[in-house]
Formats: sequence, C-alpha cells, structure tokens
Amino acid sequence: MALDTRVLQADEWDAWYDHLELAFGGVAESPEERELWKTLTEPARSLGVWDEDTCVGSAGAFTFRLSVPGGALVPAAGVTMVGVAPTHRRRGVLTSLMRRQLDDIRAGGEPLAVLTASEPAIYGRFGYGTGTYAMSVDVDTTRVRLSVPPGTDAVRLRLVDPEKALADCERVYAALPATRPGMTARQPGWERVGVLDPEARRAGASPLKCVVAEGPRGEVTGYARYRVKPDWEQSGSDGKVLVSELDALDPASYAALWRYLFEIDLTWHVQAYGRPVDDALLHLVSDIRRVTPRKRDALHVRLVDLPGALAARAYAGPVDVVLEVEDDFCPWNAGRWRLVAGGSAGSVSCTRTADPAEVALSVRELGAAYLGGDTLAALAAAGRVRELRPGAVARVSRAFAWDVAPWLPHGF
Repeated sequence: MALDTRVLQADEWDAWYDHLELAFGGVAESPEERELWKTLTEPARSLGVWDEDTCVGSAGAFTFRLSVPGGALVPAAGVTMVGVAPTHRRRGVLTSLMRRQLDDIRAGGEPLAVLTASEPAIYGRFGYGTGTYAMSVDVDTTRVRLSVPPGTDAVRLRLVDPEKALADCERVYAALPATRPGMTARQPGWERVGVLDPEARRAGASPLKCVVAEGPRGEVTGYARYRVKPDWEQSGSDGKVLVSELDALDPASYAALWRYLFEIDLTWHVQAYGRPVDDALLHLVSDIRRVTPRKRDALHVRLVDLPGALAARAYAGPVDVVLEVEDDFCPWNAGRWRLVAGGSAGSVSCTRTADPAEVALSVRELGAAYLGGDTLAALAAAGRVRELRPGAVARVSRAFAWDVAPWLPHGF
C-alpha cells in the first residue's frame, strides 16, 4: 500500500509526536516538555508520512531569523522533528521528506535551512554543511583560578527565581544575535525552552537556578542558569556545577558570573555545554590544561536560495570570484555564480555567469563556510574545495571568515 505524505493536522499531533518519541528511542518525555513542544510546533510547516493510520515518518520546521556575518537577521527554516519508523527504513521516506521540505522552504522565500543533527552523517547528502560548532568544558576549580578584568568587583550578583527573571534575561539575550553569527532571534514562546525544568532531566542535580549580574543603575547585564549536583567521596565533597546558559553584555559581568559559579561551596568542577568555541572563558582561566574543552558539531546549514543567502551576509574584505557550485539535490543552485562584495560595509551581489570558474565546491562546503565557521582554505586542504585559479581560494576564504566564531546557543 502506498504511503501518504501530508501536512500535519492539529488533531494528529499526538500520534505524530508518539512516532517521533519512538524514533528517538521510545522514552516518553515529561508532560511539561511535551506540552511546550506542542505549543511551539507549527502544524502548517510539519509533515507526516502515514501507513494507513500509523505515522511512520515526520519532519517539521520552525520559522526563525538567523544572525549572519554583518549582523543581519535572515529568514531561515529551523528543520526539526525528523524521524523514520524502524519498520520503514530503506524505502525513501527520509529523502521524500527532505525533497518536499526544501521545495516548500524555497517556495516560502527563505534562503536558508538549518538543523541540529542527532547523527551528523545523515544530512550531508541533502546539502547541509556543519556551519557552527559547540564546545563543552569541564573545569577543575580546585586548580584553576580566574583573572578577571577591571570592574568585575563592582558587578552586583543576585540569585533569582528563573521564572521571575525571565524577562530580564531575555532582554540580555535579545542584544546578542547582532554581535555573533549563528544565533536565532527569539520568537514568542521560545523563551520557555531555557527555563524548562522537568525533574526527569535533572539526573540527581538540583532544580534550575539563576543568577543575574547588575550594572550600576540596577539594570541586568548578564545571567547564568545552572544546576548543582552534590556528590561525596571518602575525602569529602565532590559536587559539580552544571551550567546550561551564561550570557552577558560586557566583560565585567561575564567574568563576575563565571567567578560566582567557580566559587559555589562544596563543588569542585564546573561543567558547561554548548559554549562558543572562542568563548572568552578560555582567556580568563589560569590553566587551560585543567579545562578539557571538547568540540562537536552544532548547527548544520543548507543554502536553499544560493544567491539570496550569499547576498544577505557581509564579508570580511572585498571579493570578486566566480564559484562553480555543485548541488544535485537542489539543482536550481548549481552552476557558476559571480560573488562580488565590497567588504563588511559594502554592497553584495551574486549573479549567474558564464565566466570561467575560479573555485569549485559543493553547496555543502558553502554551508560550512557561510557563517564564518570552517574556512574554505581548510576545506580545500581536505580536498573538498578545488582551486581553479591560483590564489583564488585564499582570497575567498579570507572574505568568508569572520572575527567571532558562529554559535548556536540552544537546540531546537
């Protein structure tokens, strides 16, 4: 019997989400998690594949605005909730969902699609490249001290209820996407994700806590959300501070928050996840060897409208280059494109051309370099970008680079 792929109806959501839980291991989420994701789901942008009355495949999209180099917020489809039932593998279900979804994104005028991958090897064949990375750290606070900037001692810290401080924290976050590529402007309802605190997710740690930093007029200039996980060994306490978020508007507030977390009683480790790979914390610590940073993929980027996406971002310097782009899955992007940019403050154009190509690459490599994360020079060294004119890769690689690493602060 043929499978039926259709847009999700509101009364199908529970069956659709039950399928998704099964695809991700079969462990049911807490009622509060499930209710939040039901609220955030956009049914008109969600697809289900049905075998009679059973959902066997799913893919959704959130309507985001993503920060790109130069500070612009560009429309982007946040691809999410992708899963295929184990009974329906190797039947083209995922490919058909990706095909339908990318066609819909293009028709809707969004130049970008982005996702976080449960298995990063899956999405390269659909043109997604790893556009941002995230860093986790485990700091031995018995051996590491912080060198804080002037003004840190003047920052006032207050321990607050995470729910009651939500508006203040969101004001801090709202100022940040324009300063770093890869961040999403928070849409209504998404502020709830950061304070979601079901007991099942604590793994023996405390309920979620929040500390805010305040400036001289009492304005909130930063915040950290964290849990404390008590532990004991024969020699005494061995507790851990588990940091889920830390954002600040200035170096003093930033350092004051980290110092607070380092000095919580009865704890000897600070563990933080999903930090930017160029996190300033690495320059505050006294001994980088006791930090044990670990890097992993985060946001995967797919150029859906190639000229629109390339024209939407700024470039670190002037560039005039002809790119030969391969894109089998979205053939409207394939071919030769002339990218002309005047630098970070200049105008940008990207148009089709018959001129000889200078650099050849696939749309996947463009996605990897789009936010200024991976460099085209590094990808060329791996054989994934080909230089057709001497010196062209170095020129275009410098133009695509950016002064801060792209960063996705939270998943979706």
